[in-house]
This record gives sequence, C-alpha cells and structure tokens, in this order.
Amino acid sequence: MVKSIIYTLTALALCVGVFIGVEIYLHKQFEQFGDALETLYRKTENEEANREDGYAVREMWANKKSKLHIFLPHNDISYVDHWLNEACGLIYEGNYQLALCKIEVLRDVAKNLPDSYSLKLENIF
Repeated sequence: MVKSIIYTLTALALCVGVFIGVEIYLHKQFEQFGDALETLYRKTENEEANREDGYAVREMWANKKSKLHIFLPHNDISYVDHWLNEACGLIYEGNYQLALCKIEVLRDVAKNLPDSYSLKLENIF
C-alpha cells in the first residue's frame, strides 16, 4: 500500500515536472520568435524590410517548428506558416502596409499561443 502511494506520487511529480519543462521551452521558443517578428515589424514599418529579412524570420521559424511539432498541434503551426508566408510575400512585393497587418497577427499569435498550452486550470477543463 505504501509503495503504491509512493509510486503514484513519484509519477505525478514527474508528470508535473515534464509539463513545467515543456511550458518553459514553449515560452522560450516563442519569445525568440516574437523578438524576430518585432525586428521585422520595425523594419517593415520604416519600409526598410527586404526579402532577406523575411526569409531570415521564415528560416528561424522553420528550425523552431521542426521541434515544436512534438508539443503543438499541426494546425497551429500551419496557421503561423500561413501568416508568415503571406507577410514575406507582401514584403517582397513592397506592400509594406498589408505586410504590417500580417506581422501584427503573427506577433499576437507568438504572444498568445504558448499560453494556450500552459498548465492552467482553464486549459485543463
């Protein structure tokens, strides 16, 4: 009986540890992505962004998403892909005003997406 309780508590502690580790990892990845988006936003706002800037952010996202597929649903990752590709295309065309709108959505997604998967009561129930 005592062993069962100890094993159960150990398993519960390990699960909570893994959940906290994943939450920290997700926040770190999206914080870095958000910083890159912020830089791209400022450059686009000043109409200084070019194709290489957009591709650099897209490449950074490609490196991150290969690992994030483990923790996030594919639909959420595809959502970021969609908006990022649209923003890069608009920057390439020189349509900075529409690109700003797309990057603004991406900034919001990068800020809010990790919270959707954090260990909170509202996400559990």
